[in-house]
Amino acid sequence: MDVRFVDASGAHQHDIEDLTALLDREDGFVWIDVPQWDDETTRLLSGLGCHPRVVEDCRRRNHVPTVHSYRDHYFVIAHAPLEGVNGHVHMLELDQIVGDRFLVTVHGPMNPVVDRGEALVETAAVRGRIEAGRFCPGTPAELSYALSSAVARRQRALVALVAEKLPGLEQEVMQSKLTAPEVLLERMFLIRHELITARTMAAQTHDVYARIGSLDRFVPEPSRVLARDLADQFNRVRSIADGEAQFLFGVIELYQTKVNTKMTVAMERLAVIAAITLPITALASIYGMNMIVNRSTHVTQLVIVIAVMLTMSGLLLHWAHRQGWW
Repeated sequence: MDVRFVDASGAHQHDIEDLTALLDREDGFVWIDVPQWDDETTRLLSGLGCHPRVVEDCRRRNHVPTVHSYRDHYFVIAHAPLEGVNGHVHMLELDQIVGDRFLVTVHGPMNPVVDRGEALVETAAVRGRIEAGRFCPGTPAELSYALSSAVARRQRALVALVAEKLPGLEQEVMQSKLTAPEVLLERMFLIRHELITARTMAAQTHDVYARIGSLDRFVPEPSRVLARDLADQFNRVRSIADGEAQFLFGVIELYQTKVNTKMTVAMERLAVIAAITLPITALASIYGMNMIVNRSTHVTQLVIVIAVMLTMSGLLLHWAHRQGWW
């Protein structure tokens, strides 16, 4: 657990025992960052007067962003995406409890295969900006704004990563002879999954911050202004994802058109083959009946039958060519 007091001169680290005295100071506010949940965190949040529902949501994993507002604090859940293997996208949960005198950031549970450091990227980056003197938040809401903006940037980065794959995918679809369609089809839908995941995260987080922007009973106007700006940021990420999705869907439609065309041509060729062999099959079946019995081969008759077969097949082939089947 990292406890810092943020004032005009930076973010100063303190022990958890100093928390009560830090909350009484008027020259700044307290930022508590919890990398991983433990029993001490439960006692901390309860001591800060956080609602039991907030404590429970911080403890467990949440798959949907949300917001809870109370008299002296509000609680926000957001997710940052992380590209995994085989098109999987990990959700890195960041919970924020924004009060008048404090900000608590809790990094929610996540997949064990993900490096814990990936979940701390946003908080580490903002802390570095404060320590370098490039960012000086005056309120917990301003610090929360910076953290949520970093989440929006990571969502946008995933959309950009997917966008980099699309031109190569389009070229592959255009040049493909469809000899191994399963590989190409799987690649398209894995990319589609990544894009839809990023789009869903941005859309849901936009709705959360739009809700905060309308909570005039619980959230001060300066904080609501920041929330509305965040809602606009996430809405732009959603809009960018929608644009890339349209391009990807166009590539998928191109692939489906090529597959359907290939299947149509194949069916036409099979129909031609069936039509050509039909008279041969008909005559052969008649001559194979027991009603026609020959003790020896009649060469003249054989030549006539073969000539009839070839003539009928030729006529059918000519007719199929006039129909444009081949």
